Parts: sequence; structure tokens; C-alpha cells
Amino acid sequence: MVELRVFGLALDEKNQSPVLILKDLAEEMVLPIWIGAMEAMAISLALNKVDFPRPMTHDLLLSAISGLGAVVSGVEITRVEEGTYFAELVLRLGEEERRIDSRPSDAIALAVRAEAPVFVAEAVLAEAGIASGESQHAVFKTDAAKKWTEELEKISADDFKYKM
Repeated sequence: MVELRVFGLALDEKNQSPVLILKDLAEEMVLPIWIGAMEAMAISLALNKVDFPRPMTHDLLLSAISGLGAVVSGVEITRVEEGTYFAELVLRLGEEERRIDSRPSDAIALAVRAEAPVFVAEAVLAEAGIASGESQHAVFKTDAAKKWTEELEKISADDFKYKM
């Protein structure tokens, strides 16, 4: 397993989908993961430390995990099959480790909130990773990342029909 960090979010201009960008700690490899808009918002809110009066879903789950005496010790992206990534949320309960099947976007939304590391199997990086120097042009344009960030920055708690 290789530790990666959340580098940011971008927008794939071709299909207008959010892309989660992970980079290894040496910044030599990039792993782009196409995710849904709601998952991108959940990750962005955590990265930008946006607080809401009521807990959002990932905040609630983290609170439930903590309330049961466990901690999120990490996320592992274990494999990719036909373009779909698979991950496990790794929880520690005393000396016991528990693994929970998860979508990478949900697991990473929790990891960001818990300040837990993200690991990726070497086979996943070999199959889907991109050398860092190639990534800006092969995966996304920097203008797309700026557009996505601007859209997310426009969101406020007052934009939602039901108050959180």
C-alpha cells in the first residue's frame, strides 16, 4: 500500500463530472477518481472546514463511529474493476481492526474529517495512476479545477431548502 493525500477536486470538462485528485507523498504519482457531485461537495466541505449547525451525513457517521468507541484509522483503496474503484474503511476498536466495504469517495469524506491517512494498493496505482508530470494535461485542466472550486465556494447553508 502507498499513502496518498487528497490533492484537491477538479472538473472533467469532457463529461462535466467531478474528479477527486489523490497524490502520493513524493508527488510523483496522481490517482484521479471520478465521483458524484454530492460526494465531491462532502469532501470539499470537509477540506474547507465548513461547519453546519446540524451534522451532515459523513459527520454523523464519524460521530457514530466515535460514539461506539472506535476510530477511523485509515482508508484503503484496494482494487479497480472495469473503471470502478473499491475501498475499505479501516476502523480500530481497541486492539481490534474492522474493515468496512465502502465507495472511495465516502471513505475519503470520512478520512478527511477524521484526519486519517489514505492508502492505495500498488496494483491500483500501476493500473490507474498517472505520473505527476503528465496529469495536468491528461486528466484535467487547471481552469477546470478553478471552476469547480468557485462553484463549491458559492454554496452556503442558506442555499438548502431544509436547514441542517
